[in-house]
Amino acid sequence: MRVYLTKEGADTLQAEIDALRKQRPKIVQEVSDAAAQGDRSENAEYIYGKKKLREIDRRMRFLLKRFDDVVIIDTKTRAGETKIFFGATVEIEDEDGAQKLFQLVGRDEIDAKLGKISFESPMGKAMLGKAVGDSFVVRRPVLDAANRPKPGVFDDIDYTVLSVRYS
Repeated sequence: MRVYLTKEGADTLQAEIDALRKQRPKIVQEVSDAAAQGDRSENAEYIYGKKKLREIDRRMRFLLKRFDDVVIIDTKTRAGETKIFFGATVEIEDEDGAQKLFQLVGRDEIDAKLGKISFESPMGKAMLGKAVGDSFVVRRPVLDAANRPKPGVFDDIDYTVLSVRYS
């Protein structure tokens, strides 16, 4: 299965791999030093170090495996594009006049605080292929007073595309 990433997202994952590679020898040395102290069964430093080493190795395996299926999209090659595709930064307005800014990214780059949403999300799918001035509808669950979705109750929200840019 292909994994789509922006160039920025791929650089971020590569930086994480590099940081883990740098960190690993230090942890290996700490485990070795702790093992030299004797009884490993009650040696907290040894046990913690081994656990940390397993976490580093697991994350590195995951990231390296992920890169086997990565398709990196350089959004700068789409400069001047007027339609919404992967990597676009899109400003939209809802039916109440509230404006929002989103960038359509891959699932490994999602960050709601930064407005980075998956191109595979309902909002992302609804935006794909649209251009400035186009409208689209997104179905969302209606929330109760406790901010929880009411089962089976949905609301359609109309949005209009205000701007599309690739950077």
